[in-house]
Amino acid sequence: MATKTSTIERNANGSVKSAPLSDICSRALTAKSEWDKDEFLDVIYWSRQVFGIILGIIWGIIPLKGFLGLVLFAGISCGVVYLYAINFQMVDEEAYGGAWELVKEGFMTSFAGFLVTWIIFYTGLHYDTIMAAKTTT
Repeated sequence: MATKTSTIERNANGSVKSAPLSDICSRALTAKSEWDKDEFLDVIYWSRQVFGIILGIIWGIIPLKGFLGLVLFAGISCGVVYLYAINFQMVDEEAYGGAWELVKEGFMTSFAGFLVTWIIFYTGLHYDTIMAAKTTT
């Protein structure tokens, strides 16, 4: 019977030695990669942060505003993470505590980054429109 070799290495003092960033990025972009649980959750966390900032920029440029923007962010963010984990990486969601645990990983910090980026881009690009609307009322 073949045994799997662990990707976790330990330093001389016993602490866990992490894989190089280039290795993690290449596995994140390769379907059905093998993951250590903490590494995969880190990939979801940091990918979600980048994705939140990108969506904030897009929402600010469009210009999308109000409750619709918030709901779309939550739906798209959670949907993309779930589809990535289950369909692209083919991870067992029960090994990570269920679908909810995967979907909520890094959501609030991503939401905060999204909001800040959205507000900055929206205000910066559409300041004249905002001020013109205020002066007419």
